[in-house]
Amino acid sequence: MKKPNPTSGLRHVALYIKDLSSAEHFYVDLMGMVVEWRPDADNVYLTSGNDNLALHRAKEGFNPQGDQVLDHIGFILKTPQDVDDWFAFLEAEGVEMRTQAKTHRDGARSFYCFDPAGNTVQIIYHPPIS
Repeated sequence: MKKPNPTSGLRHVALYIKDLSSAEHFYVDLMGMVVEWRPDADNVYLTSGNDNLALHRAKEGFNPQGDQVLDHIGFILKTPQDVDDWFAFLEAEGVEMRTQAKTHRDGARSFYCFDPAGNTVQIIYHPPIS
């Protein structure tokens, strides 16, 4: 069988969130995403203009089984300086940082922080796609 045409890339992530309002504050007020669609009080779809992040309220007692399978999600920036600016901004806003900003061997520059649900978020300048 012939391989189909390539995809347009990974542009959608969906997360279960216990505290939907805190997560929405992080992604909208701090990260600059906008609400694309809110079908009901338990779901909100956000976008930066070329992506889609779905936040779904976790049901009472939600507790994923086994090891966490999501390592992190990432936001792409245009310059290395943008990474440092975002680090300073999010740290000043009280966001819990996982790492300091650093430059990697491939020329990328990034840091990791946590969203209110404890998901790891990478803020990255990555030359091939920035």
